[in-house]
Amino acid sequence: MRRVIEPQMKLGEQAIADIKLDPKSRDDIPQILRGLQHIYTTPELREPIFTILEEVLPERQIEGKTIKADPNNGRPGMTQWQILVLGVLRLGLNADYDRIHELANEHKTLRKMLGHSDWADDKYYNLQTLKDNLRLFTPEILDRLNRVVVQAGHKGIKKKLEDGTVGRCDSFVVETDVHFPTDINLLLDAIRKVIEISAELSRANNLPGWRQYRYHQRLFKRQYRIVQRLKHSTSKSESKRKQKEQEIQDAHRTYLDLAEGNLTRADQTRQQISPHDPLLMIWLIELNKFMQHGRRQINQIDRRVLQGKRIPHDEKVFSLFQPHTEWISKGKAGVPVELGLRVCVMEDRDRFILHHRVMVKTTDDKVAFAMVGETKQKFPTLRAVSMDKGFYSPANQEVLKSRLDCVVLPKKGRLSQADKVRESGPEFVSLRKQHSAVESAINALEVHGLDKCLDHGLNGFKRYVAMAVVARNIQRLGAVLRQQDQEATERKRGSYKRAA
Repeated sequence: MRRVIEPQMKLGEQAIADIKLDPKSRDDIPQILRGLQHIYTTPELREPIFTILEEVLPERQIEGKTIKADPNNGRPGMTQWQILVLGVLRLGLNADYDRIHELANEHKTLRKMLGHSDWADDKYYNLQTLKDNLRLFTPEILDRLNRVVVQAGHKGIKKKLEDGTVGRCDSFVVETDVHFPTDINLLLDAIRKVIEISAELSRANNLPGWRQYRYHQRLFKRQYRIVQRLKHSTSKSESKRKQKEQEIQDAHRTYLDLAEGNLTRADQTRQQISPHDPLLMIWLIELNKFMQHGRRQINQIDRRVLQGKRIPHDEKVFSLFQPHTEWISKGKAGVPVELGLRVCVMEDRDRFILHHRVMVKTTDDKVAFAMVGETKQKFPTLRAVSMDKGFYSPANQEVLKSRLDCVVLPKKGRLSQADKVRESGPEFVSLRKQHSAVESAINALEVHGLDKCLDHGLNGFKRYVAMAVVARNIQRLGAVLRQQDQEATERKRGSYKRAA
């Protein structure tokens, strides 16, 4: 059974509109809670938000079809409002599940926002309950929520729609939670999982051969350490250098032989298990996946170390557990390489994130038109956009010029006379000077969750980024409202002094 929020207040529960937030607190939590309080207490904002939240339901697979749970049946679960509040706090505070677990059970003001009373409600949230429910959001639902929040923010600052919206677009890298990849440690990951899964399958089917699986893992890792130390050692003399190269090749051969032996034994175990048992199908699928990873890494190590060949970049995988991870080198000082995915964001002058896009195996110039088109579809008042040179292409320049009143898209290389005239226009120069402000939005996103994605899988990555954007916009809305509240208090105080 699921409800967006419990319609009947409980004994001792305080209305969300009556919750008092510390106006002098400089922490992030009061700002986020102020934005959430505004969403709940504003009817024209609450209704569309609650309508969207009704779609946040658990799903199950029945005969190959994805079916959402019936909100009117089953045991009572967390309300969608509680899921939204805790999900926004998780990303807004750049917190892990353990901290959100502690806040949900111990933070007095937050529990009031969740609909609990001080003394009559001893509701306790389990850690796994929070993990399961906060993953119910989808990137599409969060994108729709973000649109409503941004519109509320524009209304809160009394933005005039006739003035139009001016956007600033840029991209940055959100790292995935992976270790630095080398071909030998990727092979270590693959064989470790192959041994673990094979041992689990053997235990479930009473098969021999894997009783000492932990010993085999230690043996393989011991050889990995030998290879690792040899790779890091250096020698200046020619004879010692050749001797070291031979030792490195011999160590790699032993490493690959151990890997082949474990894969052969795992293949024998797999052939003894019925593929028609639905309880074992998941284990078999995982085993096949990691065996494929292991064979690929053996092939690449053999080609690179023993045959002296170069491995094409397209054949490389940078994480077995987060296969969507990309090797990104943007040429930044002190940051030679980043492991993750690019994310493109569109910010307006009022510092709200209008739109974002996760860039999978693509570059800035390939998403410029899509970013403008999707943003304009959500916010038709968009009239001008500024971008940097990385987004430039002649096609982008021509197409965007027909969609917007002003396109700030500096050209790469030497400028023609027409380009000089275009880039010296007053609005072009003004918007280009203001474009660097988008770095502030990117830094704010990185501080509030998007320095590293802690969720798994590509869909988890997209959900994590979308939730971070919603959290940032709600916090921005809360900061604007808190500032307006303080200004109103100061005006009232000044009127009292004049009257006295």
